[in-house]
Amino acid sequence: MMEYEGIDNSTIEIYRDKLEKVKREIGKVVVGQEKIIDGLFLAVLSNGHILVEGVPGIAKTLLIRALASVTGGTFSRIQFTVDLLPTDITGITIYQKEKGFSVEKGPIFANFILADEINRAPPKVQSALLEAMAEHQVTIGKQTFTLPNPFFVMATQNPIETAGTYPLPEAQIDRFLLKLYMEYPSANEEIKILKQNINLYKFEEFGLRKVLQPGEIIKMQNDVKKIYMSKKIEEYCIRLVDATRNPKKYNIELGKYVEWGASPRASIGLYIVSKANALLHGKNFVIPDFVKEIAHPILRHRIILNYEGLAEGVKTDDIVKEILDKVPIP
Repeated sequence: MMEYEGIDNSTIEIYRDKLEKVKREIGKVVVGQEKIIDGLFLAVLSNGHILVEGVPGIAKTLLIRALASVTGGTFSRIQFTVDLLPTDITGITIYQKEKGFSVEKGPIFANFILADEINRAPPKVQSALLEAMAEHQVTIGKQTFTLPNPFFVMATQNPIETAGTYPLPEAQIDRFLLKLYMEYPSANEEIKILKQNINLYKFEEFGLRKVLQPGEIIKMQNDVKKIYMSKKIEEYCIRLVDATRNPKKYNIELGKYVEWGASPRASIGLYIVSKANALLHGKNFVIPDFVKEIAHPILRHRIILNYEGLAEGVKTDDIVKEILDKVPIP
């Protein structure tokens, strides 16, 4: 078993200061959406991927493009459509008379990927992306290629339209570390958007500074693992996940609407993301509140409702809230 040597407060402060600078730079082009930006940070620091649900036109593309620009990473946007093929994502082997066979790499070969409206593509294409997410490599022809590091995918879903879509299977949704909801801006934020939007200015005109390097992100990811978590908080993470599987044990009334509880990926997610959350708070140790703050985006897409729950319109967020209220901290 790997033992972690810990991380000192001065290093945490350096990291926190850099992330604040990243947030300020992104704020030049993206108005508001602080919860989503924090969610992006948590996923990147935890070396995971996120699924974002939100209506069109609320700056999802702009957000991850800005993150790539500020961190010195490469950015690629994949627009998922019904006629997309797996090779459109991963790449293809081509033949040219002068050169012979060669590999044309697809858009998946970037540090930051926006998988836009992932539920519009057929399952085979979704699987190609999810395999790349899990393995950090793709096979083109007979060759296997390692993807860039860091490698981060933000997949989006449009909650309005259902025509011509292929819902992601539960087993595939489970691959996403976090699921976030991106909401409309406030009235005050929208006033600012009127004067500061991508339709009036080119992206380059916002003058985003590069304040991080990809290598620094990798170092942060490694150091997040060193943040201390006590045995009691580890047990608390396990209890929260257990409550999704055995709700009667914890007197969870909404548990009657649960068909399947969260997978072990949820336990792993609570463990690593709460450490990343500690870093965002400037701490080198995890407290229960850091676990509670990230429980909703970790668990909401991993609780499967039964037919009664679907018919009643029960929200998994309500189940998570009751779990957080009733599961005691050891």
